[in-house]
Amino acid sequence: MVSNHSGGVLTPDWNVLAPALYGRFGYDRPLYTLAHYGVFFTPFRASLGRLGVIHASRENAEEALRSGAMVLAFPGGDYDAFRPTFRQNVIDFGGRTGYVKTAMQAGVPIVPAVSIGGQETQLFLTRGNWLAKRLGLKRFRIEILPVTIGFPFGMTVFFPANMPFPAKIVYQVLEPIDTAARFGEDPNVDEVDAYVRSVMQCAIDRLGRQRRFPVLG
Repeated sequence: MVSNHSGGVLTPDWNVLAPALYGRFGYDRPLYTLAHYGVFFTPFRASLGRLGVIHASRENAEEALRSGAMVLAFPGGDYDAFRPTFRQNVIDFGGRTGYVKTAMQAGVPIVPAVSIGGQETQLFLTRGNWLAKRLGLKRFRIEILPVTIGFPFGMTVFFPANMPFPAKIVYQVLEPIDTAARFGEDPNVDEVDAYVRSVMQCAIDRLGRQRRFPVLG
């Protein structure tokens, strides 16, 4: 599985997407979610293991896939989660292609999933890449410092965290992509990534055209 984020909050994202995945693939196969190591330093860390959340690494992903489980990955990570509101429907993984290499190595198809609505929970002004770089946060694997406007704190730079406005988030699980069947036994990783993103972009564009009102959907 490969998904784009909805507003940067892991647990609601998982709770929305998991029923769609189980509805399509059944309940017999375990589902693991890859998460940035920073998530394990939050108040949610005690429950992450029970939810099937594991540290995001190619080794962990390959081990889970080879065991027969499904693995949910967010290639864009925080970069995609905090995309500006005015570009809320643009799929952008920030050049990250590790998900393609992992799927090829494990010999499994890529099942894209897209969502819409997460960027309506507050106004996302900028990812703050330049600010994170200026403050030297990249040494801690923090490449963005989002600037947002919401309730109750107004404009914030990542912290303090505003309460998200309610929003209707719609997920769509797309058809599996067999990289070997479509691109051959030794495909170009960048070519596969471009195709996956194009499929996801077409899907999110369709969802965007169907959406009539912010928050209400």
